[in-house]
Amino acid sequence: MNKPVILSEDTLVAPIVVDAPATPAPAAPAFAVIGAISFSHLLNDLMQSLIPSVYPILKDNYALDFGQIGMITLAFMFTSSLLQPLIGAYTDKYPKPFSLALGMGFTFAGLILLSVAHHYWVILLAAGLVGTGSAVFHPESSRIARMASGGRVGMAQSVFQVGGNLGTAIGPVLAALIIVPFGQGSIAWFSLVAALAIVVLWQIGRWYQPRIAHRKGAHTSLPEDGPSSTRTMVALTVLMVLLFSKTFYTASIGSYYTFFLMQKFGVSTQASQIYLFLFLGASAVGVFFGGPLGDRFGRKYVIWFSIIGALPFTLALPYVDLYWNAVLSIVIGFIISSATPAIIVYAQELMPHRLGMISGLFYGMAFGFGGIGAAVLGQVADWKDINFVYQVCAFLPAIGLLAIFLPQMKHRKL
Repeated sequence: MNKPVILSEDTLVAPIVVDAPATPAPAAPAFAVIGAISFSHLLNDLMQSLIPSVYPILKDNYALDFGQIGMITLAFMFTSSLLQPLIGAYTDKYPKPFSLALGMGFTFAGLILLSVAHHYWVILLAAGLVGTGSAVFHPESSRIARMASGGRVGMAQSVFQVGGNLGTAIGPVLAALIIVPFGQGSIAWFSLVAALAIVVLWQIGRWYQPRIAHRKGAHTSLPEDGPSSTRTMVALTVLMVLLFSKTFYTASIGSYYTFFLMQKFGVSTQASQIYLFLFLGASAVGVFFGGPLGDRFGRKYVIWFSIIGALPFTLALPYVDLYWNAVLSIVIGFIISSATPAIIVYAQELMPHRLGMISGLFYGMAFGFGGIGAAVLGQVADWKDINFVYQVCAFLPAIGLLAIFLPQMKHRKL
């Protein structure tokens, strides 16, 4: 039977509490995932850096000229550059949580093949396989770093990229300690690094898999106060040109700095690898600071500083002695590398609904520009000399003046 409801005066004036959906607070950064993906990036780029590190051995063993060495870099970077935006666009629509682990298998195969290659075309094929592994790795791993960032996207991108820079810096040292004394066949030992990366990436895939459904259901749109489509395309074009100036210069260091030091100052192969490590280590530190500074002060300012700020030092590098070469290379590496996380995150913020494609495009362009730069600069070195290469490349950071055309993006200070 229905009972009468008695409403007291207190009941009538009391506030009614309704369970309303609350705005979710930003998730805290998943530091374990960011650390794991950064460590994987370290392993991935360590293996990539072995290719230019063994150039002196390959040059002596197979009587290669600088043009042929540049073509090896082009084979590696072309596959990575061509495939990365395609893979990124595909995973935007069809995310594959375990693709990172499977893609690392290409790097594993490439290292084994490079260790036993005795013909130039086999070396090119091995380099292309390592480039393919890199193409699979970068777009989705960059997305995972952003997903785990808890809103601190610059920090996450820096931690992710600094892993790659550390791997790139460590690679030449390991090559000097292992590959130079023990020969080309010792490259096979580094396939164990690829096997370790596969295990780590498989665990990251397990973390990523349950979050794919949420990603599919979420719809990310452009902010209402964001730049127009025309300004977005102009900004993306400017960012690519800035990336070109940065990667073209770093390609001259990564592929030929050892030869420059050996020819100009008469240092040994092993000593030249240590000097290269100084530049690459400083680059890793610069990447680490570039992202958080972009979070706090704005990415446009970091881009301005990192590219233009390196110009006085790049202009001086070809004309100083060995000691100041080492000092200037550290300064250049630190300053110019801080642009990388700022450029990537800036581009992602321009098109937040195409994270995989944008990440793949910019990482791919970085590899592509680097590969083209290595090939072109190799031809220039054969035509003139290696010192002339650095005299010309010294002016590349001046292209950073184009940053004036970048729109100012709103950011939240952290």
